[in-house]
Amino acid sequence: MTTTPGADAASTIRYEVDGAVATITLNRPRAANAQNSRMIEELDAAFDRADADDEVRVVVLGAEGKHFSAGHDLKELLAGEEHWSALRATPEGKLRHEQVMYFDKLVKIRDLRKVTIAAVQGTCSAAGLMLACMCDLIVAADDARFSNPVLRMSGVGVELLVEPWELGPRKAKEFLFCAQEFGAVDAERYGLVNRVVPRSELEGAARAMAEQVALVPPLTAEAVKASINHMVDGMGQRESWRYHFMLHQFVSNTPTALARVEARKSGGMDAVKKEQGGS
Repeated sequence: MTTTPGADAASTIRYEVDGAVATITLNRPRAANAQNSRMIEELDAAFDRADADDEVRVVVLGAEGKHFSAGHDLKELLAGEEHWSALRATPEGKLRHEQVMYFDKLVKIRDLRKVTIAAVQGTCSAAGLMLACMCDLIVAADDARFSNPVLRMSGVGVELLVEPWELGPRKAKEFLFCAQEFGAVDAERYGLVNRVVPRSELEGAARAMAEQVALVPPLTAEAVKASINHMVDGMGQRESWRYHFMLHQFVSNTPTALARVEARKSGGMDAVKKEQGGS
């Protein structure tokens, strides 16, 4: 097994290869693996590395600590100091940021020619849910909790609206409008995840699934994945994501949304939690 912790000790990603399986681990546990710009860029590079390695047949995406991912790093976004966050001061800059760092990089994971498996525990919220849903298969720990409370913050459900495709239109509306949170058992019942395992068995279960998938010849797996993705694209998935992304740009630049952003900047994460909680 080869392990690469990253370019330095502060890396937000761990990358390991064991046989035909590459494991990419989100590594900001103290921040509930909130996705800052560095993590997004390092995650993109890790998937590129797995794609370029002919020995790797399957990629497992996991997370260090109690939670898979609480979503985008709102502290970084509200501070507006980091390069990409600073661009958000104008509508054009916000579009560029979300196109390059969110939309394009996520769709790239979805289109990766190798099979991907998300191993999800704890909180999987908003952009965390969006990220997990880019993977072909999802194994959830029994403590996993899925949510997307962004509508209460005047957002339209983050950049890629995955919920209608994962839950069906009617359940997706309830999930989003009512800011629901549901656990792993319900997620399996709705078809969002493939299987649920005890938290202590999550890593092993994801690895076992990866080893099963790795028995399929690489070209066969690539072809079947491409065919299924082509099928859902024919049903409109990619175009619906593009349509939603542009609606998201419009809504996020309305006076209501901009006023909410200013209130968050003044109130910090306490204001964010109140919004998400409906108070």
